[in-house]
Amino acid sequence: MTIDSIVDFSEAGTAPEHYRPAPEKIFKGDPEQTVYNHYNSPCGQLNAGVWEGNVGHWSVNFTEHEYCEIVQGVSVLRDEEVNSKTLRAGDRFVIPAGFKGTWEVLEHCRKIYVAFEQK
Repeated sequence: MTIDSIVDFSEAGTAPEHYRPAPEKIFKGDPEQTVYNHYNSPCGQLNAGVWEGNVGHWSVNFTEHEYCEIVQGVSVLRDEEVNSKTLRAGDRFVIPAGFKGTWEVLEHCRKIYVAFEQK
């Protein structure tokens, strides 16, 4: 490996991937999302990049362990028992694999993520 193998998010020319949750998972809004997946490990289990989400509320089911850092906006993460955590710019946290609940974007949200898919 050389220094050229380092992935600098500020210099990455990653094409954006636009998507929405499946209609049956959306509770309100039009939560269009964009991901810039800057890094995929050779084994396929580790990914890292930038995610953006528009205002909306949808169900989530994490199959991966994900480290997140909110860099813009406000979201609310709720578990299946309706306990909630408000997430704002500057917040850093890990969502463990197996987490089920909802994600609600209150103000356009941008996060840096590192996700590990356990096989």
